[in-house]
Amino acid sequence: MTAKLENWFAQMPVVAILRGVRPEEVLEIGEALFRAGIGIIEVPLNSPDPLTSIQTLAQAMGDRCVIGAGTVLTEADVVGVAAAGGEIIVSPNTNAAVIERSLESGLVPMPGWATTTDAFAAYQAGARYLKLFPAATYGSGHIKGVRAVLPNDCKLLAVGGVGADAADEWLKAGVDGFGIGSEIYKPGYSAEQVYQSAAAIVAAITAVKGS
Repeated sequence: MTAKLENWFAQMPVVAILRGVRPEEVLEIGEALFRAGIGIIEVPLNSPDPLTSIQTLAQAMGDRCVIGAGTVLTEADVVGVAAAGGEIIVSPNTNAAVIERSLESGLVPMPGWATTTDAFAAYQAGARYLKLFPAATYGSGHIKGVRAVLPNDCKLLAVGGVGADAADEWLKAGVDGFGIGSEIYKPGYSAEQVYQSAAAIVAAITAVKGS
């Protein structure tokens, strides 16, 4: 799975955050994301029946995409996500127990961090994908400063208030990828709306990466 995640990060380093998605619509939306060129999909656990959505995506798309959960706060959450077939554990905070349980379960943790202390605590617990959250609060300069002292095997994501229009600024600062939610999906969006939103983001980030 790590190779699959690394391949998607190299191709299109975007985690699509489907907060509020319902199980009966999630597969159509997941396929729309894949068609648009996004293959890392997160279902936050504060969505309706999230484990069913994760299981649905994992069973139908797990061979092509990386599926996982967001807003993961406890070790019990990790166990539930693993049982549903999830592969990534995205959290808003740095919790060593959640990181360690994720790794023990064969999942990839993506903990949230705000300070250099948080980032190093997450790294020392075993996380290698670290999510600045909420990124817009801290700004791209924060990434640049922390990137200078973190080990090179870390991948940094900007999540929270950062869209494709700011991708150039953040990539130049040293971020490796993005978590994007409402710019891609909001409750009530059709699969076609998700496809159009995702395709626009893919085009924007592709243009920046190629410049």
